[in-house]
Parts: sequence; C-alpha cells; structure tokens
Amino acid sequence: MALGSLDRSGDRAPYRQIADQLRAAMDRGDLAAGDKLPSEADLMRHYDVARMTVRQAVQELRTEGRVVAEQGRGVFVRLPAPVRRLASDRFARRHRDAGQAAFLAEAEKAGVTASVDEIQVGRGQAPALIRERLMLDDAAQVVIRSRRYLASGQPIETAVSYIPADLAEGTRIVEHDSGPGGIYARLEEAGHTLDRFTEEVTARMPTADERRRLQLSPGTPVLTVLRTAYDTEGRAVEACDTVKAAPAYVLEYDFPAR
Repeated sequence: MALGSLDRSGDRAPYRQIADQLRAAMDRGDLAAGDKLPSEADLMRHYDVARMTVRQAVQELRTEGRVVAEQGRGVFVRLPAPVRRLASDRFARRHRDAGQAAFLAEAEKAGVTASVDEIQVGRGQAPALIRERLMLDDAAQVVIRSRRYLASGQPIETAVSYIPADLAEGTRIVEHDSGPGGIYARLEEAGHTLDRFTEEVTARMPTADERRRLQLSPGTPVLTVLRTAYDTEGRAVEACDTVKAAPAYVLEYDFPAR
C-alpha cells in the first residue's frame, strides 16, 4: 500500500492528514475488510511523526467505526458488507413459502452468509411500549424470542420479538427453532395471514451491552427499528425491537407517489 506525505505548511493537523490517507486507502480498496493497518512504528517512520500523532490518527478511525484494535495483534479494517434492507420486499410471502425468514432473504441479496445465535425463548409480560403496539392489557402474556444475527460471522443485529401468547401457543414459535420461514410462516399457518407492517426507525449510540454483543468500535452508532406486524383482520400479531450496527445497513424504501 502506497502512503502519501504530510502537508506541513497547511492548517490541517498531521494526525488528521494521516487518518485521511488511511481512510482513502480503505475507500480505494487498498486496505480491505480484515486487513491489518501498518504498525505504529511503520507509520511513525513513514510520516516522521511522534507516536502520539499516529495514535490520534488511529483513534479517529476507531471512533468512526472504520477500524478495530485487537489486543496483541494490531489494528484491522472493520468494514462489514452492508445488508441492504428492502422494505417493500424483505417480508414478501414468497420468501416464507421458500422457507426463508426475512434476514435470510436480506443476506442472500447481499451475498453474505447468514447465521443466528444467542437464541432465547421465554414467556412473560411485554414492556409498556410493546403492549401499546400490540394493543394488550397490562396482564397479557407474550412469548418473547431474542436472538442475534450475523453476516459472514460478523454480528450486525440483535432482535427481540413479542408475540401474544394466545397466538404462539401450540406452534413452533415457542420452540428454539421456529422452523422454515420463521415466526411469520408459523403465524400464517395458524390462520393469521399477514397484511401489513409498520416500522419506526431511530438512531442513537449503543449501550455497553449492545457494543459488546455487536462488537462495535467506540463511537459507532446503531439503528433501532420497532416493527409491528398486522394480519388481515387488523390485529397486531407481533412486535419486534431490533438494534442494528449502523455501518452494516442501508435502509431502502420503495413506496408509491400517490
């Protein structure tokens, strides 16, 4: 990888110039996802700067979520492939008929290998906001399904689904493996044909637990999406609270101009 030189007569701080050049190398593909950055010693020697200057440059890239430091190994480019979410397509019935849940359909379009771990299934009362979306009273029970999604081994999303207990009981929704097509396929098999979805999208900084579970670099934001699914009778049959690593997603929506 060819590195440039510093403009010592300009106003831009040397560490920012170094960060600019490393960032440009990533954008060009000279430094690809998983590649190791030049060592501190190499960067100090090339740019003729102090160690602190190099560390400031690398810290800027870490804050942006572009690189991640691994203890004892060095600093590596962290650019997970985006999973393009097509709001008009990802919940299409044809995916469920083919045995694919929404995340599998998204991952296939992006050309990444999808996997799910940290699956937990339980029963209890939903948080107030979820009860409101599901139009449930305070005493109502829900089945709670929590999981983490990975794209080619990289954690990029956590999700918690809340399904009214009377809809989930007697189906594979209460099992660890909900079966081909996921919980939406099971709901439709039980007679609750899906009609529409609503989503509320926000952005924020992650909690400490979210940073750990999604392996986020300092300063990396997350997207939160609260989705509610309705059947053809107008009943809210599921609410799903997801937290997504922002660099891994492109949210694309297609809707008519009428």
